[in-house]
Amino acid sequence: KLLSSIDEVIDYCEEWDKKREALPYEVDGMVIKIDNFRQREELGETIKSPRWAVAYKYPPKQATTKIKRIYLQVGRTGVVTPVAEMAPVFLSGSTIAHSTLHNFDEIKRKDIREGDTVIIQKAGEVIPQVVKVVTEKRTGKEKEFKMPENCPVCKGKLFREADEVAYRCVNASCPAQIKRRIEHFVARGAMDIEGFGSVMIDTLVDKGLVKDFADLYHLKKETLMSLERMGERSSENLLNGLEASKQQPYACVLYALGIRHVGIHAARILAQAFPSIDDLQKASLAEIAAIKGIGPTVAESVRNFFADKENMKLITRLKKIGLKFSTEKPKAPQIFTGKTFVLTGGLEHYTREQASELIVSLGGSVSSSVSKNTDYVLAGKEPGSKYNRAQALGVKIINEAEFEKMIKEKQ
Repeated sequence: KLLSSIDEVIDYCEEWDKKREALPYEVDGMVIKIDNFRQREELGETIKSPRWAVAYKYPPKQATTKIKRIYLQVGRTGVVTPVAEMAPVFLSGSTIAHSTLHNFDEIKRKDIREGDTVIIQKAGEVIPQVVKVVTEKRTGKEKEFKMPENCPVCKGKLFREADEVAYRCVNASCPAQIKRRIEHFVARGAMDIEGFGSVMIDTLVDKGLVKDFADLYHLKKETLMSLERMGERSSENLLNGLEASKQQPYACVLYALGIRHVGIHAARILAQAFPSIDDLQKASLAEIAAIKGIGPTVAESVRNFFADKENMKLITRLKKIGLKFSTEKPKAPQIFTGKTFVLTGGLEHYTREQASELIVSLGGSVSSSVSKNTDYVLAGKEPGSKYNRAQALGVKIINEAEFEKMIKEKQ
């Protein structure tokens, strides 16, 4: 609905808050957009979202349950998160038995104890969270939670930096981190190594055969064949996949390292701005933050990554193995220099990653959103909202055949 003032928007949102229960599906809020393309262009967008649209969330539904115990979870980046195990309760379409407590400061602020009766809700109708403790139901048998000094997985020392709320496990070989980091490392868009499912990764780590990324490249055929359900052919396929991954471009390797906040799009931007990982490692916080599309948060994360000695040792090992940590001098003519592409829909002859790498190898850049600065939108089957956005802005839309013709003609 088109509305002419923010007051009308607020009234309309409140009206639907009362009516949404009558809908045959779950609704958690309203999306409000500016209906003026000039103003949209002026506001722009970040890598993740436009500044001209906002999601207004309705107050979530709540339920009451009891905390059985509080335990710790170790994430891929080493962050240790306290989690509440609760008496199961049905809420907003699913049964909830666990809820993150975010960090130790949050537990102290809300005075959450094992055995407490609590009110829970789903943040954004998705993530369970403890809202508050029902203190009047306390019996005196509740136990205060004390943050342990050691990681629950590897028993390594936990630490917390002065400006952070999160506790972290600093052990670079912590199995809880290694498993998830390796899953990220071998994934499509990163090193793209087939055959390394979560079961295989768990087996390799649990048996002590792999302690970091570099260990993957030292696996032997006989070792793999000794594992359950691994024959000669499947072992050879894994080793061939590892060898082939050495040809993954620098941007994919950078993404595969799992640097916090660095997705594939940011990795491509960094790889273009700093032609080698040595250049990136030497760059200052200000130099990285000044790159268009990066900003201070990503820059700080990159600097923190290179400040870790274990990470630098790992990169040295991966260099010796033969992974690409620099952008090769372009062999193909740079026919797309200065041109920005946006991809939408499914392509017949390329994956999204292959098409993006081809454009970059020919001097172009790939963006995740359409703007007046976009030169081409490459549209495949069933294109999404980016197609409509391109039409509205008058951006040139090409199909796969036209894209291939452009390359052939300009070469």
